[in-house]
Amino acid sequence: MKNTLRTLVSPRGAVFLLLAILLVAIIILNPAFAEPGQFMRFLQRVAPVAIIAIGQYFVIVAGEFDLSQGSLITAQVVIAGNLVGQDDSRTIPVMLLMFVFGAVIGLINGLITTLLKVPSFIVTLGMMLALLGGILWWTGGAATGNPADSFRNIGRGGLRDVPLLDFVPWSVLVLAGWLALAIWITKRPLGKQMIAVGDNPVAARFAGVRTWWVTTQSFIISSLSATVAGILLVGYAGVHPSVGRGYEFIAITAVVLGGVVLGGGRGWVVAAVAGAFVLEALFLLLNIAGVPSTLRNSVQGVIIIAAVAYAGVSFRARRARPRAAASPQASPDPGKEPEPPVAPAQSDSHVLRGEGSNANQGG
Repeated sequence: MKNTLRTLVSPRGAVFLLLAILLVAIIILNPAFAEPGQFMRFLQRVAPVAIIAIGQYFVIVAGEFDLSQGSLITAQVVIAGNLVGQDDSRTIPVMLLMFVFGAVIGLINGLITTLLKVPSFIVTLGMMLALLGGILWWTGGAATGNPADSFRNIGRGGLRDVPLLDFVPWSVLVLAGWLALAIWITKRPLGKQMIAVGDNPVAARFAGVRTWWVTTQSFIISSLSATVAGILLVGYAGVHPSVGRGYEFIAITAVVLGGVVLGGGRGWVVAAVAGAFVLEALFLLLNIAGVPSTLRNSVQGVIIIAAVAYAGVSFRARRARPRAAASPQASPDPGKEPEPPVAPAQSDSHVLRGEGSNANQGG
């Protein structure tokens, strides 16, 4: 029981407790939310945010940031709206083009960050502005393009007449598949290497990890996640140069809420997804309570500060606990020369050590 309570108040577990509290509060204020149809619509709205958070998780856990996600989403939405048109036969080719474009953007972000040693904050900020400028030049700053219904149905359609649930959106199934893929990656050497690079890049490099390529792959995953979210957003957000605005900060907030440590090295992808649900549930609760939507950015900023501060205090407390519990060393006998300290044979990285390889346990 004690261990369960400790887990619930930890940065990783607190997000699930907070999500349960928010959902109960929403149901109390709006009992219709508990109906399967209403809840599925909520999941449909959260799915793009959760998918973006998955991509941001891999970048942050590797010790970097990706601020280009929002502009990339907008670019992908505009590409789909203008290249697909009303021709259903273009849906698959254009979708493949979008994935290639997203992978190239992620590759550029990763290579400039790792090989040219430019901070990822600056690289992705520049990419964000470059993409936004290209979008505004292409569209003139106005809504343009209208993809065929077969393309838009990916984001707003789903399975009908499902027992008990009645309706299961495609976006929810896409989120489930994308999360399953993310969990699989974290179980593979690539996922463990990302955490090792985020925790201690020097130790990871000495351990034989190609840190530049591992970090670059995290940016590629982030850009592909933004591409998937863009495909879903075409369904119900339309084609407009402001569709993806601010999504990168929403994703960072969700990841931080999930207890992922800024600076890398620790985190769980499932908790990052839960952070996206918490964020959207909180905004829904504020909307039901009549709080002006203009305060949304303020609430988001407070959440980031509070979550990072809580994670930092909790992490320092966990590190201090083993030191306090450790037994003091025996004093050397008089007349004897003390033995020299034995240098550790293993790396300082908690991931490259045995006990740290499960930092992403469960995700």
